[in-house]
Amino acid sequence: MNRRNQNIVTQGVDYVVIWLYAILVAIGILCIFMVEYRPETDWLASFLDGKTSYSKQLIFAGVCAIAATFILLTDSKLFTAFANLFYLFGILLMIATFAIGKNINGSKSWIPLAGGFNLQPAELCKIFVSLALAKYLSRQEIDFSKIRSQLVAGAIALAPAVLSILQHELGLALVYTSFVIAMYREGLPAQILIVGSSFGALVVATLILEPNVLAVILTMIAAAVIFVLRKQIKKKKGLLTIIITIWLVCVGVQRFVVPYIFNNVLECYQSTRIYSMVGKEYNCEDNKRAQDKSTSNKTVRKPDDYNVRQSKIAIGSGGFFGRGFLKGTQTRGKYVPEQRTDFIFTSLGEAFGFVGCFVFLLLYLFLLYRIVMIAERQRSTFSRVYAYSVVSIFFFHIAVNVSMTIGLFPIVGIPLPLMSYGGSSLLTFTVLIFILLRLDADRQMVLR
Repeated sequence: MNRRNQNIVTQGVDYVVIWLYAILVAIGILCIFMVEYRPETDWLASFLDGKTSYSKQLIFAGVCAIAATFILLTDSKLFTAFANLFYLFGILLMIATFAIGKNINGSKSWIPLAGGFNLQPAELCKIFVSLALAKYLSRQEIDFSKIRSQLVAGAIALAPAVLSILQHELGLALVYTSFVIAMYREGLPAQILIVGSSFGALVVATLILEPNVLAVILTMIAAAVIFVLRKQIKKKKGLLTIIITIWLVCVGVQRFVVPYIFNNVLECYQSTRIYSMVGKEYNCEDNKRAQDKSTSNKTVRKPDDYNVRQSKIAIGSGGFFGRGFLKGTQTRGKYVPEQRTDFIFTSLGEAFGFVGCFVFLLLYLFLLYRIVMIAERQRSTFSRVYAYSVVSIFFFHIAVNVSMTIGLFPIVGIPLPLMSYGGSSLLTFTVLIFILLRLDADRQMVLR
């Protein structure tokens, strides 16, 4: 009997990460319980009946515990050997949703399963992309300094994002951009990150400033650069062409590309939420028709920033120390929409206040730090890339979700890792973590 058969579950496994994982899952179930619990119900019976969201989340946690144990018992070579097949399976599963998918909240990205449960392939695909990207970048013949290799890696990450957009899952599509962090660790040029950040800044400027004003500012910036670099331009005439080209691209983006994205790519409510975040109003034909319909039906239409407004009220009402366990008035009164899922952070903020949120975010920060430590001690490129993919996904989810609930980011429907209600989300983050732990336990092996 070899070493793995003797003590496969315990030897080499990072138990600090497991404890952090268990604590966060427990806090998530507690927050869902705070939102849904009613004094007239038997809390113990309601936890075991499988009818409430917190009892279902407890069942999901049990299933995830079984999956985690199975992963720890698995040979780590399995993940490298079948990484590409897993990726292909995930893509086919996402494509299948267009035929057999179930429409939930306007998104046809769910596959109905037995027992009333639903599977979201776009969530699971984050695991498969992490494995496939690690597999590709760990190949001996890959030179990631070349454009071709960078494009292939980008295509691996962005293919599920395109399918997510077609399924009207903008939030999950954005998550796949987080893989750029793992690519950057493996040598992706900083210029690409600078270009991406500049594009984001240009989009924000387009939303805030009037088109003509922004065009004048861009022209002044281009003129200032030409003046500062006038000596270099005399020596290299091509430099002037580059500056003018960049100026034309920036003006074209703010004049044509950004308006096209907001008017034709994004849904009306998504565009409205993004504009409301910067204090602007966005009107579209769908929005007007919805207003007309609501007026004819004599119903009051909620403002487009209603969700985040209620979220900020709930978090703010918690104050410094919070209202206390089961004493929240906003979250328990169901004023905050989607408070079990995307806005689960509000229940924590109202109940335990600034102190509770600070301690909670420290747990997340410690988890991210621990995963980075694990990544840097790997001997194989595969394990290192996979670890950085995991930390990238977690960081993106945490940053966007928390920013979303306090009004610093548009509402895009991204769950809080290990906290938000949902079997697909909890299973995805569980599998991501425990595959990492299995690879880390075998870090003395060279995986390809």
